[in-house]
Amino acid sequence: MALLLLHLIYFVLGSCTADSKYEDQYISGNDTDRVAAYKFLHENDKVASEMCTKSAIAQWNYASNLTEENKQVMLDTQVLEADFRKETWKNATKFAWKSFKEEPEIYRWFKSLSILGNAALPENKLNQLNKLVADMEDIYSKGKVCKPQSPKGKPCEWSLEPDLTEMMSKSRDYKLLKYIWKSWRDVTGKTVKNDFLKYIELSNEAAKLNGFPDAGVLWRESYDSSTFEDDLEELWETLRPFYQQLHAYVRRKLIHLYTTCNVKNDGPIPAHILGNMWAQTWENIMNVVDPFPDKAEIDVTSKMKEKNMTILEMFQISEEFFTSVGLTPMTPEFWNRSIIEKPQDREIVCHASAWDFCDAKDQRIKMCTKVNMEDLITVHHEMGHIEYYLQYAQQPTVFRDGANPGFHEAVGDVLALSVATPDHLKKIGLLDEVSNDKDGEIKFLMHMALEKLAFLPFGYLIDQWRWKVFSGEIKPEEMNRKWWELRLKYQGVCPPVERTEDELDAAAKYHVISSVPYIRYFVSTVIQFQFHKALCDAAEYRGPLHKCDIYQNKKAGEVLSTVLSQGSSVPWTEAMGIMTGGVTQKMDASAILEYFDPLTKWLQEKNKNEFIGWKSDDPMLCPS
Repeated sequence: MALLLLHLIYFVLGSCTADSKYEDQYISGNDTDRVAAYKFLHENDKVASEMCTKSAIAQWNYASNLTEENKQVMLDTQVLEADFRKETWKNATKFAWKSFKEEPEIYRWFKSLSILGNAALPENKLNQLNKLVADMEDIYSKGKVCKPQSPKGKPCEWSLEPDLTEMMSKSRDYKLLKYIWKSWRDVTGKTVKNDFLKYIELSNEAAKLNGFPDAGVLWRESYDSSTFEDDLEELWETLRPFYQQLHAYVRRKLIHLYTTCNVKNDGPIPAHILGNMWAQTWENIMNVVDPFPDKAEIDVTSKMKEKNMTILEMFQISEEFFTSVGLTPMTPEFWNRSIIEKPQDREIVCHASAWDFCDAKDQRIKMCTKVNMEDLITVHHEMGHIEYYLQYAQQPTVFRDGANPGFHEAVGDVLALSVATPDHLKKIGLLDEVSNDKDGEIKFLMHMALEKLAFLPFGYLIDQWRWKVFSGEIKPEEMNRKWWELRLKYQGVCPPVERTEDELDAAAKYHVISSVPYIRYFVSTVIQFQFHKALCDAAEYRGPLHKCDIYQNKKAGEVLSTVLSQGSSVPWTEAMGIMTGGVTQKMDASAILEYFDPLTKWLQEKNKNEFIGWKSDDPMLCPS
């Protein structure tokens, strides 16, 4: 998954509309001089863009070279940014902008400036909050795991990227995976627990200074909806039966592989054997659960290596897809300034991320790319962010954002749905043959389900946990138990090593310690299939949704460009209506169910004798 660089100047409120429970928290003054109001907005926007550039450079310099000097420059810049934000807020809230509703763009512009976000904190506390996040990112990014039986005192050598990630994806050694899984949580989550508690306290203090009950409520404001939590639960309940079918099938295959490891046929799956450090996606165990191993391989990693594909070529392949549908090519600055391989001479934040430097031409990706299919898809995801930046670059700074955070995550992924089709992979020379029979279709859909469907409960539960921590519903002394209760409830996974309240396993995930809201990824995974269906309809495609490839279709590109170019200047519901050709303005799970329908029916048949769901009395340890 990718990190979208937030424009911290405007926090998360760039797309707010009047459908909030907290309308009164948006402060409006008494000055009705509209000429002065317009002048203020446009003059402020120029300075805001310059401030955004300065902030992005400082953050980039630190993330791409983790030194104390770079960290301090970043923290100093965040102070300047907060000062600017406060001055902007003071000037914006003098105007009676709530009387400007007949001019929706101006109204939205002022509204987004009328909440301070973290900048509402006193300077010493804001500095403390920023430093806490930077320190936790430091611990995470520099975390190393010692090799088993490593001599005492010898420096640990295994970093998350590429060492641990590769072992988690490829090894089938139950004990080694358990060792890696526990060790990573020891050097990250357990280590940052005290900092995380203070971070929660300060984040809530900032939210309350803005007039919101807690930071979780403030985060949810970016979705413009008083029914957002209910809408999410409805989406999950619609998709849960399909997920449970996939879970039952995968569990049976893992029982066959780990015959002596006591994986229960009616229990949760141990979290360390699903091919990923967080069990968030399962495509790395496709070779274990493959329903038709004799059919042509879906993962084209071996073909990429056979062709001696370079990392640069992976990015060029991605760009060519975007331009084939009429979207904007990457800029010279992108090619000259991006970091696409892990440097050997310094520590960096390896987590893949896309960056906008707020000047309409400088956009970059930072990624420790490896030559494999998973990273090829990630490259498309990250370049989707870049394309969004390019499309809305002419908007005022405040509207240079996704219609909602999930939109930004979905753009690259919707094109990757076309890229991943066997016919497309053959077209670009990465598959020699395509199995178009029923078995080949099920194999492809299984691979996609391990990536997309398996992610949904994880994408849903992270912020379920954080929102409850922010609100105080989850107490500090029960954070780890409640984390694993949610992992059990939604994902049906369990820890292979007994957990206690000494650990904080949620904080072994980058987005948690770096204060990045995560529900966007759940939203994105649902709506990317809505987008895919809408773009396939625009392309006048007729056939099964999972076979649609919009490559080289300018009509589909026109629809996408129209939505992207608006940024957050219109409510996301309006953007959804444009994307779907007026079919709906809501998030809808019907497209993802349509896409996977053949696999759903196949799983139901295969699982006739399986226990659907899971049972466990203790969320803190796998059943024995």
